[in-house]
Amino acid sequence: MTESDEERRSFREEADSLWLITFAASIWAVHFIVCYGATASVCAKLGGDPAVVLTLRLALGVFTVIALAGIAFVGWRSWLQWDFLDDGDREHDLAREEDRHEFLGHASFLIAIISFIGVIYVSLPVLVLETCQ
Repeated sequence: MTESDEERRSFREEADSLWLITFAASIWAVHFIVCYGATASVCAKLGGDPAVVLTLRLALGVFTVIALAGIAFVGWRSWLQWDFLDDGDREHDLAREEDRHEFLGHASFLIAIISFIGVIYVSLPVLVLETCQ
C-alpha cells in the first residue's frame, strides 16, 4: 500500500468518525421535534379525542423505540471505534492517527449516552399524556 493510499484510508476513517459523532444527537433532535410537533398538532387540530391521543401515544412509542435503537447502534459502533478494552492503551503521549481515531470514537460514545438519556426524557410526557387538557 502506498503512502497516498494510506492517507486516503486515514482521511476516510476520520470523515466517517466525524459523521458518527453527529448521528446520535441528530436522532435525538429529530425525535424531539417529531414528538412535540405531533402532540401539538393533534391537540390543536383534533381537540384531543381520546382515541386519537391513544393512537398518537402508540405511534410515538414505536418511534421512540426506533430512535433508541438507532442511538444504541451508533453507541455500539462508537464503542468499537474507541477500542478501549482491546489495546489497553489508556495514555496517549503523542497525537497519532490511531489516538485521534479512538478519541473521536470516545466522544461519539459519550454523545450517544447523552442522546439516549435525552430521548427517554423527551418520551416521558408521551407515557403520562392521557388527554390534551
